[in-house]
Amino acid sequence: MVQAKTELRERARELRRAGETYDAIATRLGVSKSSVSLWVRDLPKPDRRSEHARLMAEARWVPHRRQRDITRQQTKLAAARQVGRLTDRELFLVGVGLYWSEGTKSKPARPSERVRFINSDPDMIRVYLAWLRLLGVDRERLTFHVTIHESADVPAAEHFWAEPAGTDVTALGATTLKRHNPRTVRTNTGPAYRGCLTVSVRDGADLYRRIEGWWYGIVVGAGSTI
Repeated sequence: MVQAKTELRERARELRRAGETYDAIATRLGVSKSSVSLWVRDLPKPDRRSEHARLMAEARWVPHRRQRDITRQQTKLAAARQVGRLTDRELFLVGVGLYWSEGTKSKPARPSERVRFINSDPDMIRVYLAWLRLLGVDRERLTFHVTIHESADVPAAEHFWAEPAGTDVTALGATTLKRHNPRTVRTNTGPAYRGCLTVSVRDGADLYRRIEGWWYGIVVGAGSTI
C-alpha cells in the first residue's frame, strides 16, 4: 500500500511537471484532487507549452506501468493456483456464503422465503449455479431474467446472459427495464454494461430455510474458532 501510494505520488509530480492540471492528474490516477494538491504543491506552476516534457514523462512511466501489470497478473495467477479444485464440501460452504451475501433474504418487516439470486458478474452466476447443482436442485425449477436500463442494448445483454445461465435466450423470462433518468450520472454505460441476471428457484421455501440454517451453522462454527 505504501509503495503504491509512493508510485502515485511520483507519477503525479511527473504529470504536474509536464503541465497537467490538478483535475487532469486526479482523473488520470484515480485519486482525489486534494491528494494531488498535497503531493505537488511545492512544484512551480507548470508552463502549459511543455507538451514535449509531458510526452517524455509519459514515456518514462511506460516500463514501470508494464512491470506493475505483469506483477499484478503474476500475483493473481499464483493465488488462483492456491485454490485448486474444490471439494463438494468447499463448494457447499462457498455457495452458502455467496447466497447470504448476494441472495434475497427474509426481513422481519417483510417475511419471504424465496430463493432468488441477482448479480452483474457472470462468474458469480456460474458458481451459484454449480452450487445449486451440488444441492440437487432440478434445472426445471430455475427461472432466469435480465434487469437492465432501458437505454442499454437490451438484446445484446439477453444474449450475453444466456451463456452463463446455460440456456437459450428464448428461455429467459421477460426482461425488467429500469427507466433512464438523464439527470443521473451513471458509470454503468457503454458496450460492457450488461445489467444483471436474476436466478430464481421455484417452490424454494424449504431450500431457503435450509440456507438460513446453514448460514447460522457457519456463524456458530466461525465463532468457536476465535
